[in-house]
Amino acid sequence: MYQAPDLALWQGRIDKDPSGRALRWHQCIFPLAQGYQPPGVVVLGICCDEGVRRNLGRPGARHGPDAIRKAMANQAFHLERPLYDGGNLLCERDDLEALALEQAMIVEKLLEQGHFPLVLGGGHEIAYGSFLGLTQYLDQAGEQPTLGILNFDAHFDLRQTPLASSGTPFAQIAHRCGEQGRAFRYFCLGISEVANTAALFERARSLDVGFIKDEELTGWNMESAEAELEGFLAQCDAIYLSIDLDVLPEAVAPGVSAPAPRGLTLEVVEHLIGFIRSRAGERLKLADIAEYNPELDISERTARVAARLAHLLVR
Repeated sequence: MYQAPDLALWQGRIDKDPSGRALRWHQCIFPLAQGYQPPGVVVLGICCDEGVRRNLGRPGARHGPDAIRKAMANQAFHLERPLYDGGNLLCERDDLEALALEQAMIVEKLLEQGHFPLVLGGGHEIAYGSFLGLTQYLDQAGEQPTLGILNFDAHFDLRQTPLASSGTPFAQIAHRCGEQGRAFRYFCLGISEVANTAALFERARSLDVGFIKDEELTGWNMESAEAELEGFLAQCDAIYLSIDLDVLPEAVAPGVSAPAPRGLTLEVVEHLIGFIRSRAGERLKLADIAEYNPELDISERTARVAARLAHLLVR
């Protein structure tokens, strides 16, 4: 079910400045309307707990999109393109499969209109709907460009289970790629050895998934990580970037279903986002932020981190 944008969520400080440059996100965002609007960034919420529930996680992520909006609202505005609120999709009758198809239709339409979709979850099941929408858009020209998927995550999310869940989106994507004869190009940053079974590591290697473990991604090892990313990006015509907030340490991001005892430092994540954006350029077509659970957050700590990452993704 679609829920129209609620601009009442966008509240914040108003600075009196005659230059007109002292603006914040809440002053610059507009509801996405029917018909033509200049291409910009569109915030789209996917309000769903079913994927986390099926994966035996801690529910609450359905409230994530609006909580992140509230955290973004008071941020200083530095974008050079319009900003729109595209509203929310709600998961009805726990129908995760129908939700992914509806999400895909909206993402495809936004891309057709020249927008950059910034999708907020929800659990990481949102990745499948993001992928479907992007590939539907890319394939319109009758070609099949190589899509690269970059995922900041403590988990591979390659589980093989009868029902889709927050633990299966990239397994679903791999299956879909196989059906379409499309290369499955997937690279994970921040994989935790203790959070992924040996079977999942074997599955990742069998699918030729690139990954760098959390223990290897440190501030003094950026040159090696950048070289691996450079090689991956060089083989891609389009890029989809996903961030699961559980890639960050629990002290930084407590409001997630599966908090990380170690994780990647925020500084490392921010540096790599900047590196990816600088190398990918206009090939970066879509980004999403998943797994924020405000019911488990402490002093809105995770919400503010998610809002900061959103800023870095689209500035």
